[in-house]
Amino acid sequence: MIVIDPASHVPPFEQLRAGLVDAVSTGELSAGARLPTVRRLAEDLGVAPGTVARAYRELESAGVIETRGRNGTFVSLDADPARAQARRAALAFAEQIQALRLDADEAIEMVADALRGGAAPAS
Repeated sequence: MIVIDPASHVPPFEQLRAGLVDAVSTGELSAGARLPTVRRLAEDLGVAPGTVARAYRELESAGVIETRGRNGTFVSLDADPARAQARRAALAFAEQIQALRLDADEAIEMVADALRGGAAPAS
């Protein structure tokens, strides 16, 4: 259960965001679980709806949750924030490689070398 501490130096939206990430990472909230509406969660936690909306926006941007229109907000099926961020970085990298018209195999070799801590091979 998420509790917002109004005396904390951490802003309420950040407390909520961190609490939801923790609930997802510990399995308290499972992939596909429906989250309360913004108004309902705000009421339950005693915070402004804008606080919940901001936390939800940041979590959606990070790939932790997804909004399905009028159907509601759900924990993403791939809710691991680190994996979601890595996937977005990989997609951005792939787009950059394509824009530069570089060979995919060479790009993969560069990434593998970078992950090993070495310098990328010169072209």
